[in-house]
Amino acid sequence: MAALQSFLQIEGLTKSFGDLVLFENISLGISEGDRIGLIAKNGSGKTTLLNIIAGIEGMDEGSIVWRNDLRHDYLSQDPQFPEGATVGDICNQETPELTRILTKLKITDMSQPVSQMSGGQRKRLALARVLTDNPQFLILDEPTNHLDLEMVEWLEDYLSHTRMTLLMVTHDRYFLDRVCNRIVELSDRTLYTYKGNYAYYLEKRQERIDAQNALVERANNLLRTELDWMRRQPQARGHKSRSRIEAFYELEQRAKRRHEQMAVRLQMRSSYIGNKIYEARNVRKSFGDKVILRDYTYTFARYEKLGIVGPNGVGKSTFLKLLLGQLQPDGGTIDVGETVRFGYYSQEGLRFDDSKKVIDIVRDIAEYVQMSDGSRLSATQFLQNFLFSPEKQYSYVYKLSGGEKRRLYLCTVLMRSPNFLVLDEPTNDLDIVTLNVLEEYLQTFGGCVIVVSHDRYFMDKVVDHLLVFKGDGELKDYPGNYSDYREWKQLTDEEEAAKNAAKPSSSPARSASSASASSPAKPSSVKPRTEKAPKLSFKEKQELADIEQRLPRLEAEKAELEALMSSGTLSGPEIVEKGRRMQEIIDQLDEAEMRWLELSEKA
Repeated sequence: MAALQSFLQIEGLTKSFGDLVLFENISLGISEGDRIGLIAKNGSGKTTLLNIIAGIEGMDEGSIVWRNDLRHDYLSQDPQFPEGATVGDICNQETPELTRILTKLKITDMSQPVSQMSGGQRKRLALARVLTDNPQFLILDEPTNHLDLEMVEWLEDYLSHTRMTLLMVTHDRYFLDRVCNRIVELSDRTLYTYKGNYAYYLEKRQERIDAQNALVERANNLLRTELDWMRRQPQARGHKSRSRIEAFYELEQRAKRRHEQMAVRLQMRSSYIGNKIYEARNVRKSFGDKVILRDYTYTFARYEKLGIVGPNGVGKSTFLKLLLGQLQPDGGTIDVGETVRFGYYSQEGLRFDDSKKVIDIVRDIAEYVQMSDGSRLSATQFLQNFLFSPEKQYSYVYKLSGGEKRRLYLCTVLMRSPNFLVLDEPTNDLDIVTLNVLEEYLQTFGGCVIVVSHDRYFMDKVVDHLLVFKGDGELKDYPGNYSDYREWKQLTDEEEAAKNAAKPSSSPARSASSASASSPAKPSSVKPRTEKAPKLSFKEKQELADIEQRLPRLEAEKAELEALMSSGTLSGPEIVEKGRRMQEIIDQLDEAEMRWLELSEKA
């Protein structure tokens, strides 16, 4: 078996902006077949590192050596195109699979000027260009941003089966898990490498942190002994070794290196919300021939957490703006309760005044922020909860990274104490650490939540049911999270395809009988084709009663494990053990819930 070729070697790389050192003396080798996910907190220098590797930015020190004649390409967060270019000018139309890739990315008009495309369309066009160029090594900076769920899953499958070597930055944790075989973390100006996917990285990262903290604890114990020696009168230690004195100062530095897992702390108070949230009655909305809503009627419940999914352009953001009163329906009514206080995190983001300082952005809203425990924080203290250091607070907004601006935007939304959060693509540009904390906050949020997101992991953690936009005003309400819905949809699509293949079009009688012979794999708002479902047998009634007793026990154990795993008190092996048990419980819950739905349809 031939040895894998080295594609790229980075040695001693250092980059700083003034006093801010992003990374220092880092090294990384990338070989043929590597699929690397680069992870770091916002503002740590992920995009800067990719730009340096791609030759867009310079470095302070170090070297980057590419293999000779290697075909490599780069998808940046903000792609730039030649002035006056059309779609056809950008894409390599000689590539055989060009049409398939463009169709999947919803790019059809080859004569369309790039200047007339939206930001999302330009990102998809840039993605189509790098894929059709078929490079050997591809660098991707947030490739899933501006893609709908169908496109994300297609891209995930495409990259999983391609022979390209990959280096990517993405916050999509399912994407990292299913595509990457190596995770590189940029933390404290240093690179840490893990050979495995995202789940493996989480396990090994915790082991690394525990080991580092154990070393620091031992250093602290030794430091106490040495500190006592250093504090003696100079004459008492004057004859002592100078090397021991120098070693003391080195030991003192090691003792200060305890790894603190800094994270955004979300503890804002939500306002009281009454029983009446909003009621939509026969709401209609169209733009010309394009129908967004067709007689939509729904009563939103207290503490409900709804996820909205569907292809780009079907009206998800329009739906939110109708709810918020920013757009008026063509017909019908939307009646919002008097106690409802919306907090809206829009896809476009907040347009900050770049000439202002970060602290001024917050103080323009409030000098103090009420917290959930009854305390009040000053604007400065509140920003520190969002990982803005005192130095960063007095920096100008234009110096913030894209992710830091999104975090500041989230800060301005939550500090107003809303009781109904409306989040339109909240995961774009936020780092994984912030996303984890936001998910935990939303799970216990004392109000209502509506989320539009292409981040499947985020949706699975936050929502309890989905509103699926199918286009042309058709909406379906699905009970469950995104993975439940995706599994059900795949099964029903396969069943439908199998039925269509099995029944000849010339035999209508057989077609009708086979259509009534089976029902969807998982019931939801789509009703089974059978006209009259059989009643439960005595044995099935007993099974249903047993499931209804088991479900609360499983949910309770799942909640107990989640609390234990997030407590920070478990060792590495204990985390692995609890993680395995958690997966067993999740599998049992999925199986029990699916069977409960099947039986309850017949009850």
